[in-house]
Amino acid sequence: MLKHLAYVEDHWFARMLHDREGQPLWSTVDWKADRDWDWNSAASDSPEELRSLWEDAVERSRKLLDEALAGGGGLDQLARRKWPDGRAPSLRWILVHMIEEYSRHNGHADLIREAVDGLTGE
Repeated sequence: MLKHLAYVEDHWFARMLHDREGQPLWSTVDWKADRDWDWNSAASDSPEELRSLWEDAVERSRKLLDEALAGGGGLDQLARRKWPDGRAPSLRWILVHMIEEYSRHNGHADLIREAVDGLTGE
């Protein structure tokens, strides 16, 4: 999940919001050959590598968010990169989407934990 979330951070804050190239790692991937490369390739990475990749991505995203907010457009500013239909998400939409992304995967992690330890609840 950490490698996937690192990719998602880079995608939304660097590529979509600022229309900048993503981190070099992501541009070297043949996504057509393996659409789930961020998930599948993580099996060969160490926990330390995955954690570092994710922490670095989050740090970059925070800086890119600060940069966008410093520009004065607020949460209603539109991303510079557009979807294929020509629309662009707002910064507000991106932030809510990121909350949803983390929430969804937090739920996945909780299901895995429950399968391992057999405990449920809060």
